[in-house]
Formats: sequence, C-alpha cells, structure tokens
Amino acid sequence: MSQRVRISLDAMGGDHGPSTVVPGAGLARERHPETTFLMFGDEAVLTPLVAAEPRLKDAVEIRHTTVAVAMDEKPSQAVRSGRGKSSMWKAIQAVRDGEADAAVSAGNTGALMAMSKICLKTMSHIERPAIACLWPTIRGESVVLDVGATIGTDANHLVDMAVMGAAMARIVFDLDRPTVGLLNVGTEEMKGNEAVKEAARMLRESDLPGLSYHGFVEGTDLGRGTVDVVVTEGFTGNIALKTAEGTAKQIAAYLKGAMGRTLMAKIGYLFARGAFEALREKMNPSRANGGVFLGLEGIVIKSHGAADAEGFASAIDIAHDMARHDLMRTIRERLDATPAQASA
Repeated sequence: MSQRVRISLDAMGGDHGPSTVVPGAGLARERHPETTFLMFGDEAVLTPLVAAEPRLKDAVEIRHTTVAVAMDEKPSQAVRSGRGKSSMWKAIQAVRDGEADAAVSAGNTGALMAMSKICLKTMSHIERPAIACLWPTIRGESVVLDVGATIGTDANHLVDMAVMGAAMARIVFDLDRPTVGLLNVGTEEMKGNEAVKEAARMLRESDLPGLSYHGFVEGTDLGRGTVDVVVTEGFTGNIALKTAEGTAKQIAAYLKGAMGRTLMAKIGYLFARGAFEALREKMNPSRANGGVFLGLEGIVIKSHGAADAEGFASAIDIAHDMARHDLMRTIRERLDATPAQASA
C-alpha cells in the first residue's frame, strides 16, 4: 500500500469520548505525519476540539453523527440501534468501503466485535475472529490472543489463531518465523483438554512456514516472553489479561507505599528514582493499549475504554503499523500456505 495511511475513528466511543480521541489523534499524527483521519461523531463537539489541536491541521475530516454506542449497551441492542448510523458503525463501514485503512474505537467491546463481524465479515478461512494484544515481557513484548472475542474453542480455531497471531508478530517484531506456544496447565504433552492437545498435534505435524511451533507454555511464561505468540481461548485469555493488569496496579501501589514509609526509604527512592521511573514506564498500560481484531476482512483496533490521550494514541499507532505493513495480505498469505488438514 502507499505511504499515506487513513484511519477512521469512533470519536464518541470510550469513557471520555472526543476529549481523549482528538488529542490522542494529535499525538499519533506527531509520530506518523503521513496519517490522516476520518472522525465520526457530533460535529458541534468535534470541530472546536480539532481546531484547537495544531498537530491535526489539514489532517481530519469530520463526519457528523449524534448516535453513540453506550459502554454498557448489550451488543445485540447496539447493533439494532446503531447499525448504519452510530459513530462506531460508520468508522467500521469506512474500512469496508475503502475510505479508511483501519478503524479505532474505545467503545463497547462486544458491540464493536458484533458490528465488525456484520459490517466487514470474517475471512473465508476463519470461522471466528480473535482479539490479539501486545503483552509486556522481560524480553520485550509478545502477541497474546484471544483475550476476549469468543468463549470456548476447538483445535481448528486454535490453529487459525496461531497463524493469525504469527502474521501479526511478523509485522510488529519483524520476524520471519515467530515462535508460537499454546497456553496450557503444564508443558507435558499429555496435559490439557482435547482441543489444546489436538491443536498441538496439528501444529507439530504441519510445520507451517510462517511460524515455529514451540509447544505448550504456562501462565508464568507470559511474563517471561518464552515465545513470540501465545495462543489461548477467549475466556482464559481475558482472565489472564485482567489478572496481569490488576497485578501491575498492585505492585505499583506496594512500591509507592514502601517508598514513603520511612525516611531511609524516601532517601533510597531519590537515589533509585531513575530505575523506578523505568519500571513505571514498563508497566504503563498506555504503552501496549490496543487490541487487534484478527480474522475480519479489515483492520479494527479496540482501545481500552478508560484510556487517556497517550493510550488512545498507542492504539492508533498499532492501527497505523497494521495498515502500513498490510496485515491483511500477510494473514492471507499465511492462511493460503496452511495445509488443509491444519485449517479445516
């Protein structure tokens, strides 16, 4: 694709709506000057915010809609009330119609997935989409999926996710054959449910060209960065994600409390401030904000609903990279190279 990247934004989505989306877009444009935006939302609200953001000069087209999907709205209800007219639907539709290379929303996750499946459809090889995220590790980062798109799985779906996750890892980490592991209750071959064990067999025997199958990995391997891609089903993946987020906040609270407890602790903090700042940045959820919907006929990125401007900018960064390096083509190539017995 060309250097220019156009991203559609659900400007009304998330806990903070335009007050986060607009400055977030400004931060992202500062990093990617070739990016332009289609913003869908209330024109009366968006126009002054965009005008006050100099980094967005000549980079935004506002398209008016007053319909927004509520964060607590049921997906089925959101589709009925927002199909064809909500800011979320219109941002996705822009991708379908070729007006945008990717869409970003901080809105209701269930509604975003439901609308994306209806508007964009799933890829011909894929039965169910997945949500992939970048997971901070000791080694750097890993791709983890599925973190909440669907509950329950079978072996074919796990293999599909392995292929799609590896395609994403190739773009993000610039790797020809990313290592892939299946999340399990142990690393021994006899452990796990039948779906996981069957997926492991399929991945071992297929020897797919786009990935290197590592084997089973455990929960402790997520933080270690044992593999480039960790595959699991949505129920387990979402619990793991929320547990990690909670643990990061818990550790941060412990450190803050410990550093202010005594005079010596305060003095020690002054000497170690640089190290603590580096740790805080490493654990900052804004750095890895943005879940990628994989398996759709188009690129959709889900930002955390409570993300600040920097967090939303990070989601736009991911959308930019996925579009700029043609994620869709990479996934199709990987799926086409997957033997029929490993994908059906």
